[in-house]
Amino acid sequence: MGAYVVSPATHPTDCGRFRASFEVQRSPGDGSCRRVFRFDTTFASRHAARVFAVTQGWLQTCMPTPSSR
Repeated sequence: MGAYVVSPATHPTDCGRFRASFEVQRSPGDGSCRRVFRFDTTFASRHAARVFAVTQGWLQTCMPTPSSR
């Protein structure tokens, strides 16, 4: 996504649902800055969690500068 590489991930919970997360890092050659975002929301399927992670990653990289939250 432009100057950034977004890596979405899903994680199973103990109750059989899934959590979403993603990592944003600068493209190779632009340094080693990276941030990991994890979400408390759970999803019924791995696919739903992945779609959420991809969407949030896209939104984060569309901002003028990525959030430091």
